[in-house]
Amino acid sequence: MNNAWYFLSGAILFEVAGTTCMKLCKGFTVLTPSVLMFVFYACAFWLNTNAVKVIELSVAYAIWSGVGTALTAAIGILYFKEPATTIKLVSVSLIVIGVMGLHSASLAK
Repeated sequence: MNNAWYFLSGAILFEVAGTTCMKLCKGFTVLTPSVLMFVFYACAFWLNTNAVKVIELSVAYAIWSGVGTALTAAIGILYFKEPATTIKLVSVSLIVIGVMGLHSASLAK
């Protein structure tokens, strides 16, 4: 079971790296981030596929997408200097709360 959580954690990190490279590749005009984007997404999907062998699909996907969204938003704000508006921060908080709720529901069965 623990390995599945490591797989999911790795999938999240690779997905965030791939999404960051998507921004850096500037519409496939910069070679290195363009190639890395595909490599990172391939790794993310491979790791996530292994994670869902053990972790419930609804929980794994919610955590993968929710934590990935929160980390990507943080990178946008901190690295790309996107505005940290109140609505953006509240929305990301609601995503995190929803993910925690799904995970709690899976533990309560």
